[in-house]
Amino acid sequence: MGLNDQVQEVDALIVGAGMGGIMTLRRLTADLGLDAVVIDKAPGVGGTWYWNRYPGALSDTQSFMYLLPFEKELYQEHVTKWTSRYVKGPDIRRYLDDAVDFWNLRDRFHLETELRSAVFDEQAQTWQIHTDKGGYRARFLITALGLLSKMNVPDFPGIENFKGRIVHTADWPADLDMTDKRIAVIGNGSTGVQFMTEAAKVAGHLTSFQRTPQYTVPAGNREWTEEELTHFKETCEDRWEEFSRVKIGFGIDEETTRTTLGVSSEEREEIFEWAWTKGGNYTFTNETFCDVTSDREANEEAANFIRRKIAHIVEDPDTARKLTPWEPFARRPICDSGYFQIFNQPNVTLVSIRENPIKEFTETGIVTEDGTLHEVDLLVLATGFDAVDGSYRGVDIRGREGESLRDHWSDAPRSQFGITVSGFPNMFMVLGPNGPFVNLPPAIGLETNWISRAISTIRDTPGASIELRPEAEEKWLDTCLEALDGSLFLETGSWIFGSNIPGKRQPKTANFFVGGMDKYIEITDREADQGYPSYQIHVLAPV
Repeated sequence: MGLNDQVQEVDALIVGAGMGGIMTLRRLTADLGLDAVVIDKAPGVGGTWYWNRYPGALSDTQSFMYLLPFEKELYQEHVTKWTSRYVKGPDIRRYLDDAVDFWNLRDRFHLETELRSAVFDEQAQTWQIHTDKGGYRARFLITALGLLSKMNVPDFPGIENFKGRIVHTADWPADLDMTDKRIAVIGNGSTGVQFMTEAAKVAGHLTSFQRTPQYTVPAGNREWTEEELTHFKETCEDRWEEFSRVKIGFGIDEETTRTTLGVSSEEREEIFEWAWTKGGNYTFTNETFCDVTSDREANEEAANFIRRKIAHIVEDPDTARKLTPWEPFARRPICDSGYFQIFNQPNVTLVSIRENPIKEFTETGIVTEDGTLHEVDLLVLATGFDAVDGSYRGVDIRGREGESLRDHWSDAPRSQFGITVSGFPNMFMVLGPNGPFVNLPPAIGLETNWISRAISTIRDTPGASIELRPEAEEKWLDTCLEALDGSLFLETGSWIFGSNIPGKRQPKTANFFVGGMDKYIEITDREADQGYPSYQIHVLAPV
């Protein structure tokens, strides 16, 4: 029997070794005692953080809130190791490696193993799973593929002519030395901003090819005091209790009722200046006023403050103009460690490809419409991801009656809670489409707890499966769309709606539930407490 003919029997197979996969494995083994394994095509754990090793990679969530929740011993072991407000990528990878060993789960990870297909066997009520390293038969399939894991590599005409090196920030090579290189960067979202700020320190010349200017505020990264670290360690359970009464769960003060236009222009300027000085994207959008993200006039006041800052920081007026956003301040907020300042350096150039598009690639660089050849040694694509459902599109997952997940989502992805899909029994997702738009580690903790609880209802019934009713799936999609009604998010092009992928923007769906963590917990708890009325339980008849 060859390796690819071997079939391993397990209770649960988890796809993805990032935060979601690690936490799911912990829940299923510790809470339910299931025989569960994780597969991942990467040679190490970490998921998104394994692959995104670009210089400058940094979490923009405060470190004491970027830890897996509901695990007090692990939290207290590690929170004091993260001594700064924001955590760098290598430290996050070390933390996730430490978590796997802390829970003694290392031998349950089957790495460098890529999922090829998963088919639900209705006769046996099990999932038949095929990978490039062999097969598995599992009662439960849990996909933790990640919101941001499928790289977006745009098809730039003529890029094959370029003889220099091309890299994507989500697949960063360990051997790359950028010192004194002529670097071109396409993409200026959160990743592009982080990367360029770091690369500008060593590049011979850096050219940013910018499509859409961004609102970004200072990160305000700093070292925590010993007193702060002790406080975080001692109050973790209080913080987890906060999840049930806050909207986004980033550990900031979300309780202000102050409106932007309810104060004088002088006081408004002082409050925005306080947030700018303190730093933090969610500090600026949520701790200043209660209506920055929901009221158009309030949003414009916040936007104008940032626009004035750009004009003040960037010395060249034309560069400042190109860097100044015109859209509402309603994309996913980002923060930086000196982004606008780099454009005052003689080794940094900005090209607005809205005004001066890329005409062609040559062997030595990029030619823009004005005829300028920008000579390049290294082309960096900070072009993001086919987000949310993109990581599912390349995998053959088939549920009841052989329906593929791709077909089920042909018009738009849909689920209940971002966790279950109708027609796919005993399959659960972590951070799937239509999940909450909140701080991700708390969302992962909440979803994996819910999955564990749902599985426990049928764990001891041989041959049983639990399956979402179609009408419940439609109802949750309506709930997500209702939560978006009137949102300023809808007025900008964003990966949140797939606008960064040509032809993908899907007006019939809401990739996220934006109603808040408190409401999400209330709804999901009600479903569980009432015995899962949105689900059908199927039990195989005895032979």
